Amino acid sequence: MNKADLVNEVAKVVSSKAEAQAAVDCVFESIVNTLKKGDGVTLVGFGTFKVVRRSARTGRNPQTGAEIQINASNAPKFVPGKALKDALN
Repeated sequence: MNKADLVNEVAKVVSSKAEAQAAVDCVFESIVNTLKKGDGVTLVGFGTFKVVRRSARTGRNPQTGAEIQINASNAPKFVPGKALKDALN
């Protein structure tokens, strides 16, 4: 399922596809903005989005084998909730 498919599914519940597009965009934007602030987003029964800090490290260029320095960065992480895990098993 991609974003367009998700919008179509939401459009079955709301009155128009435009409203569905706005709702999906709002949810994604809210999650991104919350993560940018460093906070987590917990959707009970679905899962938790959070930001993890990746420390600086030394890596290797796979083509040349030369060592390269990889800078520290922030990365999003999703931890599925119990209800989601149970639904898949």
